Amino acid sequence: MLGLTASALLTGAVAAAPAGGYASMVAAAMDRMMAGMMVKPSGNVDRDFVTMMLPHHQGAIDMAVAELRYGHNEQLKRIAQEIIIDQQQEIAAMKLAIGQPLPPSTPAPTQGGDHHSPMEH
Repeated sequence: MLGLTASALLTGAVAAAPAGGYASMVAAAMDRMMAGMMVKPSGNVDRDFVTMMLPHHQGAIDMAVAELRYGHNEQLKRIAQEIIIDQQQEIAAMKLAIGQPLPPSTPAPTQGGDHHSPMEH
């Protein structure tokens, strides 16, 4: 319950920030992540785990892209780049573990000026 409460608080704090930019990207990422994690159990624990974790990992990627685009701290931007790569690798590993095909390879959105991020699709 604490995780849900913390997410709700973060979403509320971001939504209260000025419209557009970073706040808008993070609020949209949180909304997609929370909606994607609401999975009706299928009876297959492994598949349900992956189905819930994929939007969680994608949410981390989307938030890291927002940091790259709008952040100023070079150390945090480097961490955001690492988050993107690590989360993409974990997504691929989980999909392979349950026999799901991998999507076509695309460049990692690790540059702040990348205008083709997962946030815009």
